[in-house]
Amino acid sequence: MENCVFCKIAAGLIPSTKVYEDDKILAFKDLNPQAPIHVLVIPKMHMDSLEDITEDTSAEIAYIFENIPVIAACAGIRNGYRVVSNCGPDACQTIHHLHFHILGGGKLGEKLA
Repeated sequence: MENCVFCKIAAGLIPSTKVYEDDKILAFKDLNPQAPIHVLVIPKMHMDSLEDITEDTSAEIAYIFENIPVIAACAGIRNGYRVVSNCGPDACQTIHHLHFHILGGGKLGEKLA
């Protein structure tokens, strides 16, 4: 997507602090961390949100989740983490490129909202 900030980050047009990268996904530090360690994981293939996952794209999402433990370890998370994806305006999704937040690096609160 031409105007998608995450597509531009994945293409190397906008700098990021990379935590993990392979041919399908990119993980980088969030610029506005909500936990001691806050990493964003994006598929390099553009999808707006969880609502865009189909039978044809579900393998890409499975691949992300298979690699989340590796990404968490690369980020230095050692004692547990939370994975969150905001979907749509009521969930405060601000960037319309599917992404997952990995939050960790310390004791997290029990409430999500």
